[in-house]
Amino acid sequence: MHTITTDQITGSNFSYHQLTFDRFLDDMVTLSRRHVELWGIAPHLHIPQLGLADVRRVRRQLRERELSVACITPEQVIYPVNLASGVQWLRRSSIDMFLKAVDVCVELESPLLFLTAGRGFEDEPRTDAWKRSADSLREIAEHALRSGISCVLEPLQRVESNLVNSTADIRRMLDAVGSDNLGVALDTVAMAVAGETVYDYDTAFGQAVKHVHLIDGTPAGHLAWGDGDLPLAGYLQALGDVGYRGFMTFELFGDGSYALDPLPALQRSLAAVEAALAEAVPA
Repeated sequence: MHTITTDQITGSNFSYHQLTFDRFLDDMVTLSRRHVELWGIAPHLHIPQLGLADVRRVRRQLRERELSVACITPEQVIYPVNLASGVQWLRRSSIDMFLKAVDVCVELESPLLFLTAGRGFEDEPRTDAWKRSADSLREIAEHALRSGISCVLEPLQRVESNLVNSTADIRRMLDAVGSDNLGVALDTVAMAVAGETVYDYDTAFGQAVKHVHLIDGTPAGHLAWGDGDLPLAGYLQALGDVGYRGFMTFELFGDGSYALDPLPALQRSLAAVEAALAEAVPA
C-alpha cells in the first residue's frame, strides 16, 4: 500500500514538438513539476543528431529551472526505428540509436531508458521478428547496465506492434531477453485496449513495473484526462494498493489542440489527478 501523490507526476514534452524546448521547460515550471520525461524527437532531442555540446546545453537548460530527468523516451514508433526490423541496416541503426540514448541518459542523469519491442513484417513468421527484437533489447539492456541505467519495456497496441501487446507478451519477451536490467512500463491505454488491469501488471511483474504512462482514452488514444472515458480514480487507487512509487507521465497525442497549446490540457489532467486523489482520502 502506498499513497499516490502528485509529486509522482512528471512533466514531459509529449505534444510540444511544434513549440520550442524553452517553452516546454517554462511550462513545466508553471505546472510546478520537478521531474520530466524527455521524448526524444526533433527538434528538441533527436538522438541520432545530438552532439555532446547539444546534450550539455539541454542539461544546463534543465538545471537553470531546477528540473531533473526521470526517463528518456526516444521516438520509436513514428521514426524509422524498429528493433525487430527484418532489414539489417534499419535494425542495426535502431540499436545504435538506443546505445547512444544510453549515453544521453548518463549525461542528463536519467535513471531510465524507455523501450518498445518494434514490429516484424506482417507476412513473415512472428518467431523471426521475435528473436530479432529479443536480441536487440538484450544488447541495449546490457550496455545500459554497464552504464548504470535501467531500461523499461512498454507493450504497444496491435496497430503499433505485432509483437508485445499484453502482459503475457511482456513476460515472454522478458524471459527471452534474460536481463534483470529490463523492467516494465505500464501504459493505461495499452492496458485498457488489452483488457487488463493494474492488478494484472502487479501479479505478473510486481516491483519490476518502474514507470507509468497515465493517459485517458476511449479506450484507445492518448488523451488528456476528461477527454476519454478511462477510470482515473480506479487506476490511482490500484496503483496505491500495489505500492507503486515510481513516476507517472501524461503522454498526450491525438488532438491537434494539444500541440497548438499543450499547457491547458496538462493543467486539466493534473487537476483531474488532484481531484481523484482528494476523493480517495477519508473524511
